[in-house]
Amino acid sequence: MTLPPALSAGHALFLDFDGTLVDIAQTPDGIRVADGLCPLLQAVAERLDGALAVVSGRPLSEIDTLLSPLHLPAAGLHGLEHRSAIDAAIDRVPPPPELDILRRRIAEAGLIEGGVTLEDKGLALAVHYRGAPERGDELARIMGDFCSDLARLHLLHGKMVLEAKARGHDKGVAVSGFLREPIFAGRVPIFVGDDVTDEDGFKAAREAGGFGIKVGTGKTVADFRLDDVAAVHGWLDAFVEQMEPA
Repeated sequence: MTLPPALSAGHALFLDFDGTLVDIAQTPDGIRVADGLCPLLQAVAERLDGALAVVSGRPLSEIDTLLSPLHLPAAGLHGLEHRSAIDAAIDRVPPPPELDILRRRIAEAGLIEGGVTLEDKGLALAVHYRGAPERGDELARIMGDFCSDLARLHLLHGKMVLEAKARGHDKGVAVSGFLREPIFAGRVPIFVGDDVTDEDGFKAAREAGGFGIKVGTGKTVADFRLDDVAAVHGWLDAFVEQMEPA
Protein backbone atom coordinates (compact mmCIF):
# COMPACT_ATOMS: atom_id res chain seq x y z
CA MET A 1 0.00 0.00 0.00
CA THR A 2 1.26 3.47 -0.90
CA LEU A 3 0.26 5.98 1.75
CA PRO A 4 -0.92 9.38 0.50
CA PRO A 5 1.03 12.59 1.04
CA ALA A 6 -0.17 14.92 3.74
CA LEU A 7 -3.14 17.15 3.02
CA SER A 8 -2.10 20.80 2.64
CA ALA A 9 -3.74 24.21 2.52
CA GLY A 10 -3.47 24.35 -1.29
CA HIS A 11 -5.60 21.26 -1.90
CA ALA A 12 -9.27 20.93 -2.81
CA LEU A 13 -10.69 17.89 -1.02
CA PHE A 14 -13.53 15.69 -2.27
CA LEU A 15 -14.79 12.98 0.07
CA ASP A 16 -17.09 10.04 -0.56
CA PHE A 17 -19.32 9.25 2.42
CA ASP A 18 -20.20 5.56 2.98
CA GLY A 19 -17.06 3.47 3.29
CA THR A 20 -14.89 6.59 3.46
CA LEU A 21 -16.18 8.83 6.26
CA VAL A 22 -18.44 6.19 7.87
CA ASP A 23 -18.27 2.41 7.90
CA ILE A 24 -20.68 0.64 5.56
CA ALA A 25 -23.68 -0.91 7.31
CA GLN A 26 -26.07 -3.71 6.39
CA THR A 27 -28.62 -1.12 5.26
CA PRO A 28 -28.18 2.56 4.23
CA ASP A 29 -29.99 3.78 7.35
CA GLY A 30 -27.88 1.58 9.65
CA ILE A 31 -24.67 3.59 9.47
CA ARG A 32 -23.18 5.31 12.51
CA VAL A 33 -21.58 8.76 12.32
CA ALA A 34 -18.68 9.03 14.76
CA ASP A 35 -19.15 11.74 17.39
CA GLY A 36 -16.09 13.67 16.26
CA LEU A 37 -16.70 13.54 12.50
CA CYS A 38 -18.67 16.78 12.08
CA PRO A 39 -16.23 18.91 14.11
CA LEU A 40 -13.36 17.29 12.20
CA LEU A 41 -14.89 18.09 8.80
CA GLN A 42 -15.64 21.65 9.88
CA ALA A 43 -12.04 22.12 11.04
CA VAL A 44 -10.66 20.71 7.77
CA ALA A 45 -13.00 22.89 5.70
CA GLU A 46 -11.97 26.02 7.60
CA ARG A 47 -8.27 25.29 7.05
CA LEU A 48 -8.93 24.72 3.33
CA ASP A 49 -10.85 28.03 3.13
CA GLY A 50 -14.01 26.10 2.33
CA ALA A 51 -12.56 23.87 -0.43
CA LEU A 52 -14.03 20.63 0.89
CA ALA A 53 -17.00 18.84 -0.67
CA VAL A 54 -18.79 15.59 0.05
CA VAL A 55 -19.46 13.60 -3.14
CA SER A 56 -21.85 10.75 -2.41
CA GLY A 57 -24.43 8.40 -3.84
CA ARG A 58 -26.78 9.44 -1.06
CA PRO A 59 -29.32 12.27 -1.49
CA LEU A 60 -28.08 15.56 -0.07
CA SER A 61 -31.02 15.62 2.34
CA GLU A 62 -29.55 12.53 4.02
CA ILE A 63 -26.01 13.91 4.00
CA ASP A 64 -27.24 17.12 5.65
CA THR A 65 -29.13 15.17 8.31
CA LEU A 66 -26.20 12.87 9.05
CA LEU A 67 -23.70 15.76 9.20
CA SER A 68 -25.98 18.27 10.93
CA PRO A 69 -25.50 21.16 11.52
CA LEU A 70 -23.04 21.28 8.59
CA HIS A 71 -24.29 22.10 5.08
CA LEU A 72 -21.05 21.64 3.17
CA PRO A 73 -20.55 21.97 -0.57
CA ALA A 74 -21.73 18.59 -1.82
CA ALA A 75 -22.82 16.45 -4.73
CA GLY A 76 -25.50 13.87 -4.04
CA LEU A 77 -26.84 10.93 -6.03
CA HIS A 78 -23.55 10.64 -7.94
CA GLY A 79 -23.81 14.23 -9.12
CA LEU A 80 -27.55 14.48 -9.85
CA GLU A 81 -27.72 16.97 -6.96
CA HIS A 82 -25.17 19.75 -6.50
CA ARG A 83 -24.56 22.45 -3.89
CA SER A 84 -21.65 24.67 -4.84
CA ALA A 85 -20.98 26.34 -1.50
CA ILE A 86 -21.94 26.21 2.18
CA ASP A 87 -25.71 26.71 2.58
CA ALA A 88 -26.16 27.42 -1.17
CA ALA A 89 -29.27 26.28 -3.02
CA ILE A 90 -29.28 22.71 -4.35
CA ASP A 91 -29.46 22.18 -8.11
CA ARG A 92 -31.12 18.93 -9.23
CA VAL A 93 -31.16 17.12 -12.57
CA PRO A 94 -34.76 16.18 -13.51
CA PRO A 95 -35.29 12.39 -13.58
CA PRO A 96 -35.78 10.89 -17.05
CA PRO A 97 -39.18 9.22 -17.67
CA GLU A 98 -37.36 5.90 -18.14
CA LEU A 99 -36.87 5.79 -14.37
CA ASP A 100 -40.62 5.28 -13.90
CA ILE A 101 -40.51 2.41 -16.39
CA LEU A 102 -37.69 0.76 -14.46
CA ARG A 103 -39.52 1.33 -11.18
CA ARG A 104 -42.53 -0.57 -12.54
CA ARG A 105 -40.39 -3.38 -13.91
CA ILE A 106 -38.69 -3.91 -10.57
CA ALA A 107 -42.05 -3.97 -8.75
CA GLU A 108 -43.65 -6.38 -11.21
CA ALA A 109 -40.67 -8.78 -11.18
CA GLY A 110 -40.86 -9.38 -7.44
CA LEU A 111 -37.12 -8.85 -6.98
CA ILE A 112 -37.39 -7.11 -3.63
CA GLU A 113 -37.46 -10.06 -1.26
CA GLY A 114 -35.17 -12.48 0.56
CA GLY A 115 -32.63 -9.91 1.74
CA VAL A 116 -32.86 -7.67 -1.34
CA THR A 117 -34.11 -4.12 -0.77
CA LEU A 118 -35.02 -1.20 -3.02
CA GLU A 119 -33.88 2.30 -2.10
CA ASP A 120 -35.97 4.74 -4.12
CA LYS A 121 -34.02 8.01 -4.12
CA GLY A 122 -36.45 9.82 -6.40
CA LEU A 123 -33.76 10.64 -8.96
CA ALA A 124 -32.22 7.16 -8.83
CA LEU A 125 -33.14 3.58 -7.90
CA ALA A 126 -30.75 1.41 -5.90
CA VAL A 127 -31.19 -2.34 -5.43
CA HIS A 128 -29.19 -3.46 -2.38
CA TYR A 129 -28.29 -7.13 -1.87
CA ARG A 130 -25.94 -7.03 1.12
CA GLY A 131 -28.49 -9.29 2.84
CA ALA A 132 -28.37 -11.78 -0.04
CA PRO A 133 -24.87 -11.64 -1.61
CA GLU A 134 -25.42 -14.94 -3.42
CA ARG A 135 -28.01 -13.18 -5.60
CA GLY A 136 -25.54 -10.61 -6.95
CA ASP A 137 -24.97 -12.19 -10.38
CA GLU A 138 -28.67 -12.87 -10.86
CA LEU A 139 -29.67 -9.33 -9.94
CA ALA A 140 -26.96 -7.81 -12.15
CA ARG A 141 -28.27 -9.82 -15.11
CA ILE A 142 -31.90 -8.92 -14.46
CA MET A 143 -31.23 -5.23 -13.87
CA GLY A 144 -29.04 -5.17 -16.97
CA ASP A 145 -31.90 -6.61 -19.00
CA PHE A 146 -34.35 -4.13 -17.47
CA CYS A 147 -32.12 -1.18 -18.43
CA SER A 148 -31.02 -2.44 -21.86
CA ASP A 149 -33.72 -0.54 -23.78
CA LEU A 150 -33.76 2.51 -21.48
CA ALA A 151 -31.12 4.58 -23.26
CA ARG A 152 -31.15 7.51 -20.85
CA LEU A 153 -30.37 5.36 -17.83
CA HIS A 154 -26.95 4.22 -16.63
CA LEU A 155 -26.61 1.19 -14.34
CA LEU A 156 -23.88 1.44 -11.70
CA HIS A 157 -22.40 -1.68 -10.08
CA GLY A 158 -21.26 -0.80 -6.56
CA LYS A 159 -20.53 -2.72 -3.37
CA MET A 160 -23.56 -5.00 -2.99
CA VAL A 161 -25.72 -2.49 -4.86
CA LEU A 162 -27.00 -1.90 -8.38
CA GLU A 163 -28.07 1.68 -9.01
CA ALA A 164 -29.81 3.18 -12.03
CA LYS A 165 -29.68 6.91 -12.72
CA ALA A 166 -29.62 9.40 -15.59
CA ARG A 167 -26.63 9.20 -17.93
CA GLY A 168 -24.09 12.01 -18.13
CA HIS A 169 -23.64 12.50 -14.40
CA ASP A 170 -21.09 10.79 -12.19
CA LYS A 171 -18.65 11.65 -9.43
CA GLY A 172 -16.01 12.70 -11.94
CA VAL A 173 -18.37 15.16 -13.60
CA ALA A 174 -19.26 16.47 -10.14
CA VAL A 175 -15.59 17.05 -9.27
CA SER A 176 -14.97 18.86 -12.56
CA GLY A 177 -17.95 21.09 -11.83
CA PHE A 178 -16.66 21.98 -8.38
CA LEU A 179 -13.24 22.86 -9.79
CA ARG A 180 -14.89 25.63 -11.84
CA GLU A 181 -16.30 27.22 -8.68
CA PRO A 182 -14.30 30.09 -7.12
CA ILE A 183 -13.79 28.26 -3.82
CA PHE A 184 -12.13 25.28 -5.52
CA ALA A 185 -10.56 26.82 -8.63
CA GLY A 186 -6.76 26.84 -8.87
CA ARG A 187 -6.30 24.19 -6.18
CA VAL A 188 -4.85 20.68 -6.46
CA PRO A 189 -7.77 18.23 -6.17
CA ILE A 190 -7.80 15.08 -4.04
CA PHE A 191 -10.63 12.57 -4.25
CA VAL A 192 -11.03 9.99 -1.47
CA GLY A 193 -13.37 7.03 -1.92
CA ASP A 194 -13.78 3.30 -1.49
CA ASP A 195 -16.12 2.00 -4.20
CA VAL A 196 -16.18 1.33 -7.94
CA THR A 197 -18.35 4.43 -8.37
CA ASP A 198 -15.50 6.55 -6.97
CA GLU A 199 -13.17 5.63 -9.84
CA ASP A 200 -14.61 8.49 -11.94
CA GLY A 201 -13.70 10.87 -9.12
CA PHE A 202 -10.13 9.53 -9.01
CA LYS A 203 -9.79 10.03 -12.77
CA ALA A 204 -11.15 13.57 -12.66
CA ALA A 205 -8.78 14.54 -9.84
CA ARG A 206 -5.80 13.13 -11.73
CA GLU A 207 -6.78 14.86 -14.98
CA ALA A 208 -6.91 18.17 -13.09
CA GLY A 209 -3.40 17.71 -11.70
CA GLY A 210 -4.30 16.01 -8.43
CA PHE A 211 -4.73 12.43 -7.29
CA GLY A 212 -7.07 9.84 -5.82
CA ILE A 213 -6.95 7.91 -2.55
CA LYS A 214 -8.57 4.48 -2.48
CA VAL A 215 -9.94 3.38 0.89
CA GLY A 216 -9.52 -0.36 1.40
CA THR A 217 -8.65 -3.08 -1.07
CA GLY A 218 -9.56 -3.62 -4.72
CA LYS A 219 -8.37 -2.67 -8.17
CA THR A 220 -8.21 1.08 -8.69
CA VAL A 221 -6.78 3.92 -10.76
CA ALA A 222 -6.10 5.88 -7.56
CA ASP A 223 -2.46 6.70 -6.83
CA PHE A 224 -2.62 6.09 -3.07
CA ARG A 225 -4.46 4.02 -0.46
CA LEU A 226 -5.66 4.20 3.11
CA ASP A 227 -6.67 1.06 4.99
CA ASP A 228 -10.10 2.01 6.25
CA VAL A 229 -12.42 4.72 7.59
CA ALA A 230 -10.32 5.09 10.74
CA ALA A 231 -7.24 5.74 8.59
CA VAL A 232 -9.13 8.45 6.67
CA HIS A 233 -10.05 10.14 9.96
CA GLY A 234 -6.42 9.91 11.08
CA TRP A 235 -5.20 11.47 7.83
CA LEU A 236 -7.65 14.37 8.28
CA ASP A 237 -6.73 14.75 11.95
CA ALA A 238 -3.06 15.05 11.06
CA PHE A 239 -3.85 17.95 8.73
CA VAL A 240 -5.83 19.79 11.39
CA GLU A 241 -3.08 19.32 13.95
CA GLN A 242 -0.45 20.46 11.47
CA MET A 243 -2.41 23.64 10.76
CA GLU A 244 -3.05 24.52 14.41
CA PRO A 245 -1.52 27.87 15.34
CA ALA A 246 1.63 27.59 17.47
